[in-house]
Amino acid sequence: MSGNEERGDQEDPQEEKMEILLELGFKQKLATRMGTLLVAILIFASFCWDNALASLTLGAAVALLLRNPTFVFGLAMTASRDLKALKRFVALNIYLLLKDRRGFTVARCFRDQARSRPKKACFVMEDRSLTYAEALEFSQKIAGYFKDRGLQKGDCVALMMETRLEYPCIWLGLSQLGVITALINSNLRGESLLHSIKVAEAKALIVGSELLDVLKLLVDKEELQDLPIYQYTDEELRNVQGHELLPGAVELSDALKTQLRLELPGRRSPEEARSKLLYVYTSGTTGLPKAAVITNLRFLFMSAGSFYMLQMTSNDVVYNPLPLYHTAGGIVGVGNAILNGSTVVLRKKFSARNFWVDCSRYNCTVAQYIGELCRYLLATTYTPEQQDHNLRLMYGNGLRPQIWSQFVRRFGIPHIGEIYGATEGNSNLINITNRVGAIGFVPIYGARLYPVQVLRCDEQTGELIKDSHGNCIRCLPGETGLLVGKVDARRAVSAFHGYADKGASEQKLLRDVFDSGDVFFNSGDMVVRDILGYFYFKDRTGDTFRWRGENVATLEVEAIITNCIGLEDCVVYGVQIPYVEGKAGMAAIVDPTRKVDMEYLSVVLRGSLPPYARPLFIRLMEEIPRTATFKLKKRELAVEGYDLDKLTDPIYYLNRDGVYRPLSQEQYQALRSGKSGL
Repeated sequence: MSGNEERGDQEDPQEEKMEILLELGFKQKLATRMGTLLVAILIFASFCWDNALASLTLGAAVALLLRNPTFVFGLAMTASRDLKALKRFVALNIYLLLKDRRGFTVARCFRDQARSRPKKACFVMEDRSLTYAEALEFSQKIAGYFKDRGLQKGDCVALMMETRLEYPCIWLGLSQLGVITALINSNLRGESLLHSIKVAEAKALIVGSELLDVLKLLVDKEELQDLPIYQYTDEELRNVQGHELLPGAVELSDALKTQLRLELPGRRSPEEARSKLLYVYTSGTTGLPKAAVITNLRFLFMSAGSFYMLQMTSNDVVYNPLPLYHTAGGIVGVGNAILNGSTVVLRKKFSARNFWVDCSRYNCTVAQYIGELCRYLLATTYTPEQQDHNLRLMYGNGLRPQIWSQFVRRFGIPHIGEIYGATEGNSNLINITNRVGAIGFVPIYGARLYPVQVLRCDEQTGELIKDSHGNCIRCLPGETGLLVGKVDARRAVSAFHGYADKGASEQKLLRDVFDSGDVFFNSGDMVVRDILGYFYFKDRTGDTFRWRGENVATLEVEAIITNCIGLEDCVVYGVQIPYVEGKAGMAAIVDPTRKVDMEYLSVVLRGSLPPYARPLFIRLMEEIPRTATFKLKKRELAVEGYDLDKLTDPIYYLNRDGVYRPLSQEQYQALRSGKSGL
């Protein structure tokens, strides 16, 4: 590409920056003029209002307006929003405070719900349902059975099964004994599965019969040699002749038929609410799973938080198609039944084709999502029946701004409740105002009071930038930075309980951030905050890469490519080229039938992205590896790179004329030898 062409290509981003600056300047002028107008009104009112205190108050307001009109403008624009949020947040904290002081566990909360509505449907799945009374009885039988087996408070049981009605009842029963349940990802195999059982120090394993083939491959492993195994088989399968039982295992479903119920003891101590309840494994894109500690109080906060902040009610019917071994489905989802008295509809595996059918069939009023599922729903063929539902709210996390409005319009969703928060983290945010693209907000007057902060850092490495005194620096509105949460063990909102592995816990903490001795949880996420206090997700730390002296945010490039190719899976990452500084962009696209029009994609990327942000390589794949919660794995793709000697997938290369064509052996060798001219 010639120098003239390069200069021509770079005009667009400069024009965009100029437009942004002009827009910001207009907003600043608007804020200043509004402030001036308010000053005039307040001065006039102070003369008319014969009250010394009022005059003093008005004078203070005038001084604030003159000093910071933008702040006052933001305050005025968000007053109704913040008042609404404050009422709900106070109600949530009162709920948590009372449960904490009174030593309420999740099991106790569920028992109270079951006694108040025994005949109401608690969990529904396909053609079966469990009433609250039936779910309570099942959990009490579990408690009685495993107490007879000698399990005690602080012991751990690994639970490995796919979604079924009895799943939450099993860990609820174990929790009555103070036993911790490790919710094993049912998609794990081999060493990852063994590691998950081992790191939890499980004293027993409960396995669903549908996963016997997985366990058969591991029964000879040392980690499982002395581990008691309890197999749970659904009744319809138990009645089938030749029903298989794992050698040495106990058929739990048969044993429970004659088991007596165990009631929760009447006494309780305040510390019970802070005792360990579950281990939930983080589904990171690299490394072995880590077992995050979920205490009873943490469960209460995560589930009741969305209930209170989004104003859900016990009359809601909640559709939950997410796996129950993870936070979204297994805590935030089923918690609506356990804590709040709502009916929760479960599905064994998510189905885009049946999502709206299920919502209509069960008369659901609320549904859960994670971002990738929304994209799958948009990719289905439109039918009028997709709006034939009674949903008033969909809530979850990861709905991309690029498809947010399209999703709401197409499916007729009145309200979206976007939630931000990691399984183990304390950097919690929620969007209750339908603000497109926002992951939540913090009132502008409370930016320094709420535990969530945004710190300046190197966008590529995530390394924090500090001032001359060695302290971290808070980002101003419009600056991208690292989201962190201050750790305070005294409060459910900001506590951090870490992982079963203490070493892994320490790696997530930042110390001496603003003051000596303070501790913050590192979310690893890059966000930006606007002048109204709304937060927007930008990228994961390390996902941003540097090319041609510029930072490339993978999320933005992925969004453009995804929309261009019809919402198929796409992941963008940086790859190393020998003898070249930085990392070049590479996009992997799911395209098993090779229908992606590379010329059209070339045109779209030229018109949408500056030269440095356009991927240099494109790889077409049958399928992209992903975690159990649908997150696409970038790291192993980045390691594979564009190696023509090892990969069989088609690899396309961005030529100097701006068109993607198959990467030739000649070009590949030139790249490897540093003779490509990059």
